[in-house]
Amino acid sequence: MTAPDTPRTWILTGSPENFAATRDRGFEVVGLKEGRRAQALRIAEGDRIVFYLTRVMRFAASVRVTGALFEDRSPIWPGKPGRPDPYPWRFPTEPEIVLEEGDWIEAETLAPDLEHVCKWPPEHWRLAFQGQIRPVSGADGARLVDRLQAAVGVRA
Repeated sequence: MTAPDTPRTWILTGSPENFAATRDRGFEVVGLKEGRRAQALRIAEGDRIVFYLTRVMRFAASVRVTGALFEDRSPIWPGKPGRPDPYPWRFPTEPEIVLEEGDWIEAETLAPDLEHVCKWPPEHWRLAFQGQIRPVSGADGARLVDRLQAAVGVRA
């Protein structure tokens, strides 16, 4: 269990389109869905958020939370067609590690090394990334950052 004053690492699952909207704003803000307020209340300044992108099943970046939770319903993210969500639970953030699209890390190559994923049968590793946000262990956080750092500037 992580001590309250130790920064945590969270995996944020979102579409490539929502990631693009976050990137276009310089990674200055991250928003959680309406129904994720309880998780939002657990995120603290200094925590890291790693982006896992649906459909392409890749890790693309990490940011650091730089301030307190706030509520804002102004539109930023496109969300799912026909299911608008204002992602009202927001945090100010700053980019930590941002990969170019060609360098995004295939989640399937990293999944077997993550404690979080071991809760599911190997053939169902994708289930570990359902739901919008989840905390991971310190060891998983370190593995994710190591792989993101290793991928910076590396062309496949």
